[in-house]
Parts: sequence; structure tokens; C-alpha cells
Amino acid sequence: MEKILIVDDSRLQAAQLKSILEDEYDITIAQTAEKGLQLASTENFSLILLDVIMPGMDGFELLKRLQEEIITQSVPVILITSLSDEQNEWHGLILGAVDYITKPFSPLIVKARVNTHLKLYNYRRQVEYQSRTDQLTGIPNRRQHDRYSLTKWNEAARLQIPFSVCMFDIDHFKAYNDTFGHPAGDKVIAAVAKTASSYLKRSTDFLARYGGEEFVAFMIGDDSQEVFTHLKRIRQAVEDLHIPHNPDVSRWVTVSIGGATVIPQVKNSYDLHLKAADAMLYDAKKLGRNRVVWVNEKKEQLREK
Repeated sequence: MEKILIVDDSRLQAAQLKSILEDEYDITIAQTAEKGLQLASTENFSLILLDVIMPGMDGFELLKRLQEEIITQSVPVILITSLSDEQNEWHGLILGAVDYITKPFSPLIVKARVNTHLKLYNYRRQVEYQSRTDQLTGIPNRRQHDRYSLTKWNEAARLQIPFSVCMFDIDHFKAYNDTFGHPAGDKVIAAVAKTASSYLKRSTDFLARYGGEEFVAFMIGDDSQEVFTHLKRIRQAVEDLHIPHNPDVSRWVTVSIGGATVIPQVKNSYDLHLKAADAMLYDAKKLGRNRVVWVNEKKEQLREK
């Protein structure tokens, strides 16, 4: 059931709106703008109905605050008001409202507009999901990585906690495609993604397909030894799938992994450490593939095998 937040200091008006919508939607009411901002920032609402005239922070100010927050800026807001002049309507739309509903309420109009904007919101969410998801594997794509990695890097820099980034790819993948064909190669990519995802499920973990047979992942909060050990498990899990390879190059499909752990500094670039992870991946391949090579916080190299 879709969740809708009503922010209105009038108990009567909020109750009227709730009675119109509660048969079809999960309704939450906030009596102040401050409470509405708190709820909107901590819960997943699909739509906000916002009264314009409230004591203290009014609806226009709350709308502005909602548009400034990453978590809430995509949630559609319908303004509820008795101010029907063009200037106020223009002001609300400029601030980011998707529509207006004027008092007194018409139940049919309220339901119709709520339904329309929920459909548009869900359609937009689906399009956005597809734009940041790799269609073959179902994990985030490079575009999502590029956007999300900087946010998490800055978060780790602010908290001064370890940030680990790694790159890995499938060994001798061209030989695999040449032997078994591209459809089989796609299945291998999907299988590797599924296996790695099963080990990277925490909210502090992230995995994306970087391109072709290459993946990128980062983990926040663990020291280099913990991450190094965890990535060795992932490498072993891929080998343990026992997917037959071209016998001239390898018995099974395997991956090589390279990475680095640092305590981020604001002045440091995420891209610089991504390049360090790529360099470790190169070393892993040069040393014989099917292994993890890592650089720790002290810039010491850790090698598997």
C-alpha cells in the first residue's frame, strides 16, 4: 500500500483528507512542518500533501527544505491551500510542488490528483531504476557507481573511517567467449555478479558492473585485513562455482581482484584510489590471476598465494 504523508496543523482538515484517502493508501499525519520534515526524512513516502498556511515554518518553507534534501527531493508534493490567486500558485510550483488542491476539498478531485501523481512518481522511479541498473546482472551500473561512490567517500572522510575500493574481472574472459560464445559469456557475468552480491549485502557495501567483465566494489568501516580476507572468500566462491573454462587457459572460471584501503581525506580524490585498485588488479593478473592483491592503510601490499 502506498504511503502518503499529510502535513497540516488543522486536525479537522487532516482528518478530512485522511478519510478520503485511507481506504486506498497508508496515511500518516504530521501537525507541524518540523514533524513533517522529520517524518519525510526517515520514512519512505510516495506523496506528501502539504498545507500552505501553518504557524512557524509555513508550507512554502517546508517545501523548499524538502527540495534541498537528497532523500526527499524526488517525493512529489501537492499543496493544500485556500490561497487560489495566481501569485501563490506560481510560487509553489516554482519551489517544486507538482500540483495544488484548494479548500474546501472535493473528494473526487483529491482522489484523482493523488492517483495521477502517484502513477507519475512510480513511473519515474522505474525509469530511474532502469537508468542506474545493469540489465544483465541486476546490480548497479557504472553510472550509479560514479554518482554513489563520491557520496560515500565524502561520508567516510567526514567520519574518518576506513574506505576500501576494489576492482575485479573475470580471468581470460575473451578466451571463454571465443570458446563458448557470447550468450554463455553473459551467463558467466551474471553468475559472478550474483556470487559477489551474496557476500556484499550490508548497507556499507556496494557492488557495480563497471563494464564488460569488470566489476567495482567498495566497503566502508572495515580495516584492510578484514576486507582482504573477505575478498579472498569471494574469489574462492567464484572458483567453487566450477564453471568449465577453455582447458588451454584454465580449468574453471575465476576472477582476479585488486584493491586499496585508506582513511579518506577531503583533499584526496576517490578516483586516485580507484586507480590504485586498478593497479593492484593489474598486479594480481601479472602474478598469475585467480588471486587478490591489496594495498593497506600503510601502503603495504598484501598478496594472496
